[in-house]
Amino acid sequence: AERPTKFVQHPTEFTMKFIAAILSLFAASASAFAPAQINNARSAVAPVKAAAEELYIDEERRFIMNLIVVGAGAVTVGALGIPYIAFFVPPGSGGGSGGIPAKDALGNDLFAASYLESHPANDRSLAQGLKGDATYLIVKEDKTIEKYGLNAVCTHLGCVVPWSAANNKFMCPCHGSQYSPDGAVVRGPAPLPLALAHCDTDESGKILFSPWTETDFRTGEKGWWN
Repeated sequence: AERPTKFVQHPTEFTMKFIAAILSLFAASASAFAPAQINNARSAVAPVKAAAEELYIDEERRFIMNLIVVGAGAVTVGALGIPYIAFFVPPGSGGGSGGIPAKDALGNDLFAASYLESHPANDRSLAQGLKGDATYLIVKEDKTIEKYGLNAVCTHLGCVVPWSAANNKFMCPCHGSQYSPDGAVVRGPAPLPLALAHCDTDESGKILFSPWTETDFRTGEKGWWN
């Protein structure tokens, strides 16, 4: 009897089948892991979105807090700054001359009639004048008040200059500057005369000071304080 022919697979064909099987295995593995990657990507989007929303909320809160801080600071600065600035602005008296009342050491308004009763001729006494500066009221020989007052602040380094009736001049105790009865410099180191202020009375007899903006009659020039 004829012996059946045994099938022998060619080595090259076997190799090709083996490679195809390996490729199929890799393809299956890739498809198996692909959904997991998509899910991971989707799951990663949620935290990023949440973080973005949280950042937006934080920015909005920060903006509101900045507005609150700036507003509080503006109110504080205004509360402190406005009175400070107003201190340097001479208040109006409401009188016809637009001056401010001369005041004594206790802050009381001074009236010409009562002031002249208590102060002799040629007297020079201090009162509170413009911007609160110490200012000399001058009583003339005819027992009337001079039409100008003299700022008592020395033009050298700012000391208050006392009046010396015995020497008939203002004599600064700080550095020896001296001024004539009308405030002109007669001895240095003061470089400038005492500042002037108008001195008038209103209808009630109240003594008023107002700024002197005209030429300084002692120098013939514009007042240095203007």
